[in-house]
Amino acid sequence: MMCASLPFPFRVFRVFRGPAKRLLLLSILAASVARAGEPSPFTFPQAGKQFVFPRDHGSHPDFKIEWWYITGHLFSNADAKRRFGFQATFFRQAGSAPGAADAEPPDSFAPAPFYLAHMALLDVATQKFISQERLNRSGWDAGSSTETLEVRNGNWSLRFTDAAAEHMALTGGIRSEALFHLDLAPARPLVVFGRDGLSRKGADPLAASHYLTFPRLTAGGTLRLGAEEIAVQGEAWMDHEISSSQLTSNQTGWDWAALQLRDGREIMAYRMRLDDGGTDPFSTLAWVEAGASPKHFGPDRFNWKPLATWKSPRTGASYPTSVQITAPDPRTGRPVVFHLVPLAPDQELNGGIGGVAYWEGACRVLDERGAEVGSAFLELTGYAGKLSGVR
Repeated sequence: MMCASLPFPFRVFRVFRGPAKRLLLLSILAASVARAGEPSPFTFPQAGKQFVFPRDHGSHPDFKIEWWYITGHLFSNADAKRRFGFQATFFRQAGSAPGAADAEPPDSFAPAPFYLAHMALLDVATQKFISQERLNRSGWDAGSSTETLEVRNGNWSLRFTDAAAEHMALTGGIRSEALFHLDLAPARPLVVFGRDGLSRKGADPLAASHYLTFPRLTAGGTLRLGAEEIAVQGEAWMDHEISSSQLTSNQTGWDWAALQLRDGREIMAYRMRLDDGGTDPFSTLAWVEAGASPKHFGPDRFNWKPLATWKSPRTGASYPTSVQITAPDPRTGRPVVFHLVPLAPDQELNGGIGGVAYWEGACRVLDERGAEVGSAFLELTGYAGKLSGVR
């Protein structure tokens, strides 16, 4: 996830006192805008990073922003035609620079990290899409381990149950409407996207991340919808990105997709959109195949073509939710075409806490003949307003 679903930081603006209480104004940014040449107290991703696990599955407080993102497609064990899409994203945002806590006033919110989480669920049969955001300060109600995968926000959590085997447990929900407990296990080994451990998002060298992904996880557990409890199984995708800056000042947003194909391969692609409507040269498409490193292609080698849009009745944003992706197949060298078709048109998270709306949706993947050849998640940001312009 470039997001996230979203892979972007949020800032906290402190505050002004009123007669009743202090107000905390929260603004989600899709990315901190990189500023070349400016000193920063935070660590920035560098090429040549040597990852150490399980430690690097955990939190990295020297970096400004970090997120753990899982999406997936679930099917009822009792009725395989009953299908669901889900998203669970945990964000960590530094409250202040490393080591700066002692310099802050006692009543300041800044020193402690903040944790934002997004949960979403689509019931394909009813076309009902529900979502929730949650924000907590680091402490008893939110936090993340620096030694292993263990992140929580209230009663939502993602943690290793077996670090050696990289088995995970995810607990999430949406208010009183839904609750899910899922066990996740890698069906495909961890991959690192980018070159030499560095995933570039723009020409500025600061606009980058360390991008760790489990491109295919088996998923199984229970989903409770109201009073109904459903045993489910399916597949999921997990991203863990570590950064201190994502967008450059001339980028307005991004389109991102993760495809899980029935032939056993996966594709990750993102198109960084420029202010003039063009595609940033640092946009990327990567194929993942068993026993091989990801094969990356720049935007001169793949094409991202919007086919149809959906307009949100809430935000007024028009999202290109139906997409055609054309890319060379590494097995044959010939171009192959995939059509991403949303399982429901309305899968918008409208930024109730963060204030930045985005579309994050479960999709079918069709080939050129219209046959279903996989499943996907599609993320569309910057359509409800330029992300890097939110200051």
